[in-house]
Amino acid sequence: MKKFAIAYNKNIEHSTEAMTELKFVLEQNNIQPELLDIDNLKEGYHFVFVIGGDGTILKSARFYAKYSTPIFGINLGRLGFLSQCARSDIKASVEKILKKKYRIEERIMLQSGDKLALNDFVVKGSSTGRTSKFSLKINDKLVCDYLADGIIITTPTGSTAYGLSAGGPVIAPALNAFVIVPICPHTLTARPIVIPDNEKITISAGNPDLHYVASTDGQEFYEFKSEIDIRKSDYTAKLALLDGVEFYSVLKDKLHWGTSPANI
Repeated sequence: MKKFAIAYNKNIEHSTEAMTELKFVLEQNNIQPELLDIDNLKEGYHFVFVIGGDGTILKSARFYAKYSTPIFGINLGRLGFLSQCARSDIKASVEKILKKKYRIEERIMLQSGDKLALNDFVVKGSSTGRTSKFSLKINDKLVCDYLADGIIITTPTGSTAYGLSAGGPVIAPALNAFVIVPICPHTLTARPIVIPDNEKITISAGNPDLHYVASTDGQEFYEFKSEIDIRKSDYTAKLALLDGVEFYSVLKDKLHWGTSPANI
């Protein structure tokens, strides 16, 4: 028998109520799910429902990627780009999942050392509010130097997040590519770069006397002084997506893509 779990973020409003509703629906279908706090995730499940916002789903995706466990997001946040299910749709979504009316999409991830990211790595200087110098290498060859607020290295999944806000392109999730986006560069010639996902990205600190900060999905932060290597991870995030829901319809519904401002 398959083992199911519900991971939820107690700090998000109405998450406990949503967890209780989901647990009741699963129990009606003879499934006894294990309840997990987002800060105390465990392995050993065949399928995990995740209740919260995109941040909760990102944290769960990074954890369960190492165990090839599919996750399904139930959104209680604002945008909810990584989830398809609202609280009002819990019963209908569970019924579809139990009838196997869903697919598993494997999303490529980034890795630096033991750090994983589904959306992006962001590198900035540790001096808040000041620009910093960065050198970008791809496959150990110098590409350019930046004077900027930071650099975003994003996956296709993360291209609709911080990278998009910083002027990067939207990349369809099926593409095997990464995007390098400078944040507020002090030049008119710096533009985002789309590269194959099998290339190594190295960002060197322009000032060895300063600390630089890297973050994974905007959640885990750590300092470095010289350089950081970022590449495609051997792990992939397994996202459970309901049948009939495609990337472009989500893009339109969540981000109002191509919609006239008068109609938003």
